[in-house]
Amino acid sequence: MQDPKAVVLKVHNRDSLRRFMFEQYPIRGHLVHLDAAWVALIQHRNYPPAIRNLLGEAVAASLLLGATIKFEGALSLELRGDGPVHLLLAQCTNNLAVRGLARHSEQALQDERFLVETDIGALLGSGRLTVTLDTEDQAQRYQGIVSLTGKRLADSLQVYFENSEQIPTRIWLHADAEGASGLLLQSLPEGLSGPFAANSEPYIEDAWRRVQLLADTLTPAELATLPDTEILHLLFNEDDVRVYDYSPVFFKCRCSVQRVTGMLQGLGEVETRSILAERGTVEICCDFCNRTYVLDSVDVEKLFNPATSFAKRQSVH
Repeated sequence: MQDPKAVVLKVHNRDSLRRFMFEQYPIRGHLVHLDAAWVALIQHRNYPPAIRNLLGEAVAASLLLGATIKFEGALSLELRGDGPVHLLLAQCTNNLAVRGLARHSEQALQDERFLVETDIGALLGSGRLTVTLDTEDQAQRYQGIVSLTGKRLADSLQVYFENSEQIPTRIWLHADAEGASGLLLQSLPEGLSGPFAANSEPYIEDAWRRVQLLADTLTPAELATLPDTEILHLLFNEDDVRVYDYSPVFFKCRCSVQRVTGMLQGLGEVETRSILAERGTVEICCDFCNRTYVLDSVDVEKLFNPATSFAKRQSVH
């Protein structure tokens, strides 16, 4: 008989986030997978495997975090440190569009450890994890910051939830060259428990401990390859779990001509013209999608001439 733990085939193009809820106790969860979206996000980058995988975990985690709150705008998960990886940034919008990037030293390209390294401390050194929520109209901004803790990104995220959200939460993450996946479990606080409010506190605490232990048995390969329904059956087949419809996840960069011109206007006319005089053109390359915007002397003249509308010029790409 085939081992039920054996995984032999990857289910491709599952780019989705799916919510589920335990019917008997106030615990909810989310499963997220990025396949084609993940490949599109990294296709123009040549990150060392360890950095690539950490970025994938961060992108999956940003979606899991975003799914726990209601917002219209963008959620950013940022890791900064004094190690070989200086910056790692993952962003998702309320409609589940994602993008991300990593910046690292030349050492990371040459050091063989970064082919397999999984310790977040070895990659980032001492640093911090910052979660930022910007509303679409930029009227409000929320930010939570914690120190990097433990060996995996999930360890720091658990500390973030304990300190900033004060909601018992566990996250399991996995990423490789083909995809990124994540599982989140969250014990709902009093007031959000609804029909579970009558249950005794020890009963709820015992249920929370038990579902965490079950989730700990999920292997990275299973998280990366099995369909959501199989994952939930494998882990919680003795529980009554309500599974909701999935929401599609996709890669989309928010760079645009308007954003580039706005940045250059913020830089100032003197500095922009100085770059133009030195190089003959002004080139702006998006760190997220690697798209390059090239402005010539005519473009720069229109940019700083209020009588013209640069944004309507279609030749800039």
